Amino acid sequence: MDLTPLDVRKKKDDFKRTMRGYDPRQVEGFLAVAADSLERYVRESVVLGERVEQQERELETYRARERALNDALLAAQELREEARLQSERDAAVRVREAEARVQAVIGDAEEAVRLCQQKIEDLTVTRGKFLGSLRKLFERFDEYLEFESARFGDGPGDLRPLMDRLRRVGREEAAGAAGVSTPEQSPIAPASITPVDAGGPGAAST
Repeated sequence: MDLTPLDVRKKKDDFKRTMRGYDPRQVEGFLAVAADSLERYVRESVVLGERVEQQERELETYRARERALNDALLAAQELREEARLQSERDAAVRVREAEARVQAVIGDAEEAVRLCQQKIEDLTVTRGKFLGSLRKLFERFDEYLEFESARFGDGPGDLRPLMDRLRRVGREEAAGAAGVSTPEQSPIAPASITPVDAGGPGAAST
């Protein structure tokens, strides 16, 4: 059974006295020493027990802190991974949106260029037609003057320089519209003209 220092000290009253037994003083002295030692051991055991309990409490506190730290680290890692994935998704969305805007801008630019080219082509065709009509008008006017001069026999007079200039301008404009270069003094084949084309007999009356 478990003995306390008090049990040891009271034990001396339980021993029987005999004629040839142990010396009572020695037994009492030993019991006192044993009680003192046991009391010291009990006190040390209590102190050690308290220290063990304190260390166990501290260890549990450390373990709880370690668990909380591990949970926090795990949560931080999960949050970081989620933030990385979200950043990648946002970046992919922004890239797609930027590509879509670029494609839209390129499409608008290509359409604008196409429209400009179409307008340029239309204007070029219109200019060519206009210059062709103007050249024909100059030629017909020249033929009309030649016709009238030959009819009345008075010659072109002062109109010859003007007609030469009109012929030259007509050839240059027609050549520019056609995209070819022609000599400045190349002859122009006169178109056939009749008095009706020139305005009839009434047009020659002065």
